[in-house]
Amino acid sequence: MDATPASSSPGSGRQDCLLPLKLPIPARIPLLYVILGVLLALSVLPMYFYSAQIESMNRERLKTNEMLLQNTVTRSLADDISQHQETLRMMLANLSSSIQVMMLAGPSGSDLSAQKFLTPELRAMLENFVSSSKDIAYATVLNADARGVSAGRMEPDAFLQRELERAYQAAREGRVYSGQPLMVGSGKSGRTVMLVSSPIMYDGRFLGMIASVVDMDYLIRRLQQVSLSGLMPYVVDSQGRLVAAATAQYATGQDMSHFEIVRSFVGEGAKAQLAATREFTVRDGKQTTEMLGTYSPVTSLEWAVVVQKPREDAYRGIYEMQRTGRLLAWLAVFVSVGLSILSARRITSPLQVLAQSSRAIARGDFSQRVHLKTRTEIGELATTFNTMSEELEQFVEDLKRAAEENKALFMGSIQMLAGAVDEKDPYTRGHSDRVTKYSLMIASEMGLDPGFLEILRVSAQLHDVGKIGIEDRILKKPGALTPEEFEIMKTHTTKGANILRPVPQLREMLPGIELHHEALDGRGYPYGLKGDEIPLLARVIAVADTFDALTTNRPYQKAHDSEEALRIIQSVSGKRLDPKAVAALLAVFERGEIRIQKPPTQTMALEAAVGVPLLIEAGDPLVETTRT
Repeated sequence: MDATPASSSPGSGRQDCLLPLKLPIPARIPLLYVILGVLLALSVLPMYFYSAQIESMNRERLKTNEMLLQNTVTRSLADDISQHQETLRMMLANLSSSIQVMMLAGPSGSDLSAQKFLTPELRAMLENFVSSSKDIAYATVLNADARGVSAGRMEPDAFLQRELERAYQAAREGRVYSGQPLMVGSGKSGRTVMLVSSPIMYDGRFLGMIASVVDMDYLIRRLQQVSLSGLMPYVVDSQGRLVAAATAQYATGQDMSHFEIVRSFVGEGAKAQLAATREFTVRDGKQTTEMLGTYSPVTSLEWAVVVQKPREDAYRGIYEMQRTGRLLAWLAVFVSVGLSILSARRITSPLQVLAQSSRAIARGDFSQRVHLKTRTEIGELATTFNTMSEELEQFVEDLKRAAEENKALFMGSIQMLAGAVDEKDPYTRGHSDRVTKYSLMIASEMGLDPGFLEILRVSAQLHDVGKIGIEDRILKKPGALTPEEFEIMKTHTTKGANILRPVPQLREMLPGIELHHEALDGRGYPYGLKGDEIPLLARVIAVADTFDALTTNRPYQKAHDSEEALRIIQSVSGKRLDPKAVAALLAVFERGEIRIQKPPTQTMALEAAVGVPLLIEAGDPLVETTRT
């Protein structure tokens, strides 16, 4: 479009250059914008204000409900613990009364002498006490001389022995004793226990002590039930140490005061009589999580039941409401856009043509051109678009040409590197090229995708690159290797991987280089991998490598003919070599796509002079003595 004025007065050009640039002001506002603006305003704005108002009204209500829920859960758990503790104390009191009755009935009166402990009645009474509750793991009765009898499913360890000593001292002072929770055992057999004891008194005289070890599994089960609702429940003592938790994430005795809700309970101390709810933040390194938590004290034990939950989960209802409101807003937007398109179809038709052409360019088709018969700004845009497409098309062609040149240079460098390795070992000249050819044939027969084939091509070409690091006296040795030399030769796999590992572009090729001597039965090297632990890349190269090793002359082996080599490979299919890759090799060979040239007579004569053994051994037809 020509924007040059039809006429101008002499000298006006110089004056125009001195004036500031003025952008043209549109004579009218496009109708499309008006329609879209009105419809979007009518649909989106009311929905936004409605969503914000509903969110504001319900946030506090939902927060209160969540606090009430947490308060109810913690109070219920605290009551359960208190009730369980009270029941246990009653059982201890009943046992104490029974023991006193038994003593009064005896000839020696109120006495817990050694003879009393030897009576079957007392032992039976204690065993019946232990068996009366699955939560009692152990119980003992001690007399005034700290001698007694015990029963239960466990034996006290050193920590429980110290707890028994503290309990006995408390009993001599006439006090009941509730010990600290302890973890006994380890691994899956580990469990949390607590010692509870009560003195045996008669007429104010200390006669002995009853102590029981309570298995806290009942509490852990209750905590696990609560955790199913999405809460994280646990119990702490007055020092903020963990008593029990629903998961093994935290260990018994672990300091939990890094949670603000626990610090709040510890700070209250003995004054903590009522449940309290707090919002707090948990920091894990640089990550922070906003939490909502509640604790309820267990006054009889100076414990607290704590539950907490991420605020994101606690206020999920609000977030769902927000999503619903936004969904409705977007729905309104789509309806508005649809109506706008229907109302202004003639205006949007040129834009659709441009959009279609743009999509074609996005797909890589730069031959598309836009043809619009309009003198508006859209027509000017179409002309600019066509110019851009032409330039892009030329630019992409240049890029493709450069990429092909780089690829050719890369593959040439790979082949030169592989050739250098083969030239270093005179007995395997051309080995890398043949293994690459066989590997690609096998992979193609297996139906593997082209991307895998490109990785395979490079990996197979470089599979023996580690031989660069093997000493010539070993690599070029004309006879069979000693065990020590063979161990050094086996390092060529890891050496090759280490040589190429610093090159990021070759990272995908490393498994084929490092693991092509692994075997399905785990007898390969360098790591002794088995079965599917070996990557497919290495399994394909292993079959191709073995086939070439069997069909070429080596100083330690005379070449087999193709049929014999395939029979050997078939005999170890599924044991040492991948059966699918072996089947693919057989299929390719049967079609005549693989042709093996007979080895030169000189090489065969050399091998005959050295006296090379075959690769056949009893029980294992393919022994890894090759240096490929």
